[in-house]
Amino acid sequence: MNAEFIAMLDYLERERGIKRDVLVEAVENALLSAAKKSVEAGRELRCEIDPKTGEIRAIAKLIVVERVQNKHDEISLIAARKIKPDVVVGEELEVEVTPKGLGRIAAQTAKQAMMQRLRQAEKEMIYEEFKDRAGEIVTGTVRRFERSDVVVDLGKFEAVLPNRERVQTEDYAVGDRIRAYVVAVENGSRGPEIVLSRSHPNFVRRLFETEVAEIADRTVEIKGIAREPGYRTKVAVWSANDKVDPVGACVGMKGGRVKNIVRELNNEKVDIIRWSPNLQEFAIEALKPAKIKSCTLDEAGKRILVRVDEENLSLAIGKRGQNVRLTDKLTGWKTVIERDETAREEFEHKKGAAAHSLADLLGITEEETARLVASGMNSLEVIAAGVEASDIAGILGCDEEKAARIIAAATAAHAKTNSSSR
Repeated sequence: MNAEFIAMLDYLERERGIKRDVLVEAVENALLSAAKKSVEAGRELRCEIDPKTGEIRAIAKLIVVERVQNKHDEISLIAARKIKPDVVVGEELEVEVTPKGLGRIAAQTAKQAMMQRLRQAEKEMIYEEFKDRAGEIVTGTVRRFERSDVVVDLGKFEAVLPNRERVQTEDYAVGDRIRAYVVAVENGSRGPEIVLSRSHPNFVRRLFETEVAEIADRTVEIKGIAREPGYRTKVAVWSANDKVDPVGACVGMKGGRVKNIVRELNNEKVDIIRWSPNLQEFAIEALKPAKIKSCTLDEAGKRILVRVDEENLSLAIGKRGQNVRLTDKLTGWKTVIERDETAREEFEHKKGAAAHSLADLLGITEEETARLVASGMNSLEVIAAGVEASDIAGILGCDEEKAARIIAAATAAHAKTNSSSR
């Protein structure tokens, strides 16, 4: 066993970085339980291993007595003086009690003890190396799957990408190289565990810090990130330097910087917006690319009331409401999108005024005028330009005599309007 044991100690010390004395101590403790079953004398029993030769000795501390009554704890004076000539009764004496069969027991016990200590030491190394790396991005290879969790090989250690931290639109295969954010290094009951994430907003933050030098040197600051992993992310940026365009710095030349980030996020849409201390201005920026007609704040309800025209309504809300939800996360307020009715109301008002004026000129009711307008007869010029009395009679359900009077009134009013404009 000695040669094999020493070779194993050398290998583990050299390749795994575990100190020899740590391994020897672990094996000694494991051998102790085996020795207790084989050794009759057992008072304060301990096992010693020579780290250079691998020699194993079992040693017990026995009390010197005239006559032995308890062989587990005592040694006779005669036997004790063979070990130490000047020993006296009542003295404690260390005596080697190594049984003949301990070497065979030791071989298997040593192997088990070292492997157990190796696993424990690796866990301690994981914790020591990664305990201060939470918040960093690491690169690894997909090793295997445990239920819906992904086990990632980081070289010396393994980490886990839990299902809750995965991006549901992404699929992984064994052997894939992936980058992920270290959420935490947890020292639980089963030992240290490195927990990774690809869905955490700070994963995007760290990617921007890697790609954008102005963020890394604090010239540009990320004020907020709102993310729906796999679909869309909004990043609010700001710079205290008026000469620096924070959005342009993040986008990069021809979009090169943000393209690298989007590629890492598997084509997740990334909106970079300008942060503002003015909440109204910030909300308008956050809702882009939609064009906002008006934005007001409801301080009591912490609501942002936004009005947009019809063509920008769906753009402001976003696909499945994403644009509004991400704006809510960025601002911390509830965003309420409403259709702007101002233009329609103004049009209806003008149309009503025109109908009223036309009714007065033709000598008919506004209801009758509305029916003529709906049929395309929406001006004096159209009615006076050769509309048949039968056509008007059919629309209004009146006799042709009344229809002729309407045409005559339209012709006279149109002629008067033309002459006054000359």
